[in-house]
Amino acid sequence: MIKPEWLKVKLKRDNNFDDIQKILRENNLVTVCEEAHCPNISECWNSGTATFMIMGDTCTRACKFCAVKTGFPAKPLDKEEPRKIASTLKKWNLDYIVITSVDRDDLRDQGSNHFAECIKEVRKENPNILIEVLIPDFRGQKELIKNVIDAKPNVISHNIETVERLQKNVRDSRANYQQSLGVLKYIKEVNNKIYTKSSIMLGLGETEVEVIQAMKDLRKINVDFLTIGQYLRPSLKYIEVKEYISPEKFNYYKKIGEDFGFLYVASGPFVRSSYKAGEFFIKSLIENG
Repeated sequence: MIKPEWLKVKLKRDNNFDDIQKILRENNLVTVCEEAHCPNISECWNSGTATFMIMGDTCTRACKFCAVKTGFPAKPLDKEEPRKIASTLKKWNLDYIVITSVDRDDLRDQGSNHFAECIKEVRKENPNILIEVLIPDFRGQKELIKNVIDAKPNVISHNIETVERLQKNVRDSRANYQQSLGVLKYIKEVNNKIYTKSSIMLGLGETEVEVIQAMKDLRKINVDFLTIGQYLRPSLKYIEVKEYISPEKFNYYKKIGEDFGFLYVASGPFVRSSYKAGEFFIKSLIENG
């Protein structure tokens, strides 16, 4: 399928981009920007924003849309990673960061305590920083989810990825729609002061009715922020693109989401769950809320 004009992006590099890459290499840190082949890497890195991917570069799951490499078991955790991230952020002097991770089903706690340590260490070294985390489902185990909640990030994001009907076609068999909704619901039950966020990819064969139903399901459990983007096939071994969604259709879904009561909806072909499009609004909302 030929990409339409609105999906053509020109990558640019400047000194900021090169500085970030150098610091990451020196500290052996990983970003989802690189590992997931994000189309926004140039824009975000040039503006000084990056999303850290903790617990290594190898995921224990094999979702059919994701370019991150897979393996079981993955490499041992780097116990120094929380400190490295915290000190790196201090050099950048950022006020809003995103931390995500691979799935670590090979670990007893699935890496939830390591996630919490990263949050705590970052906050200790950067007390004024706002922290958003994009977490795995931890197989729905509440005690593991609570490890992250208790570390008190400002925003906890977990992606449903696609509509309910397509879950088995798109995600690893250990993930599912109701389990993901349960994660987001539980976060609010434990601490309703933490903002929750989720993301949907379009172009996988979903219908408009199904997308709207997914939005309703998220709002029913009080999810605050939603991002909607176009699925882009990393290579031929991944699930194919069924449709390229027009910018006008993305704007249509944005309006519907806002009408449903999401505090913020970022919707567009290049929008991703950790894209900076929402960060400035979310930062302002948290600071003034």
